Amino acid sequence: MGPVLTTNITVHTIWYGRWERNQKKIIREFINSISAVNSPRPSVAAWWRTVQLYTDQTGANISKTVRLGQEKNDRFYSHGKSLTRLSIQSVIKSAITARTKPLPINPRSGLYLLLTADDVYVQDFCTSVCGFHYFTFPSLVGYTLPYAWVGNSEKLCPGQCAYPFAVPAYIPNMKPFKSPNSDVGVDGMISVIGHEMAELATNPLANAWYAGQDPTFPVEIADLCEGIYGTGGGGSYTGQVLDAHDGATYNMNGIRRKYLVQWVWSHVLNYCTGPNALDH
Repeated sequence: MGPVLTTNITVHTIWYGRWERNQKKIIREFINSISAVNSPRPSVAAWWRTVQLYTDQTGANISKTVRLGQEKNDRFYSHGKSLTRLSIQSVIKSAITARTKPLPINPRSGLYLLLTADDVYVQDFCTSVCGFHYFTFPSLVGYTLPYAWVGNSEKLCPGQCAYPFAVPAYIPNMKPFKSPNSDVGVDGMISVIGHEMAELATNPLANAWYAGQDPTFPVEIADLCEGIYGTGGGGSYTGQVLDAHDGATYNMNGIRRKYLVQWVWSHVLNYCTGPNALDH
């Protein structure tokens, strides 16, 4: 019975560590594509429509409007190159209390996205997670703010977190797919960013949409469909996806770019779905 994000969602991004300009562009366009109306089909916006079907207890749907807010660059690794779940909250606090250009404080409709560069290790990264979301603690940060962290896995564990653009050693004889934006780490991040944003929208304070008995280890709408990108997907098989002219693999279109994003659970259909589903 907890809240979901029903008002226009503004994504404030913290770029932690060193990022190339083109890497930022790939990610920014993905976020902008969520509300884009004219993207070719199958589109990122159509993927978000499954997320929009979720409601709060008053029957209000999740917002269809997702927009980029302000950004903060933390090029000098202010909290070091190894972060814990708690120090991630300290990075967010630094961004909202900075002397110059602090990020706006927007507990109602703000979503804080902390993206770490490929030389930053985060607690549980690679072993059990590629990203996660939660909310900041008022005792640490001063406010309750929904946030997500996603790391660039290119140097640390691309086989785990940028699959199928890299393949783990335990799957022999499988060739990695070509990434649609020619950046294995960032193209791998896109699906994780989509995963975390879908779950932040439907379960921002860990008390709304989740399965299982334990809200501290919930199974959420993207967890249920992890690794599924097309019809028939499951296990190491992505499902039926699309091939671009240059041989890259994708399953949805942004405004100008192509992306591979995992599907999410539809509580209306009672199964995983996405804009490239063959039963649409």
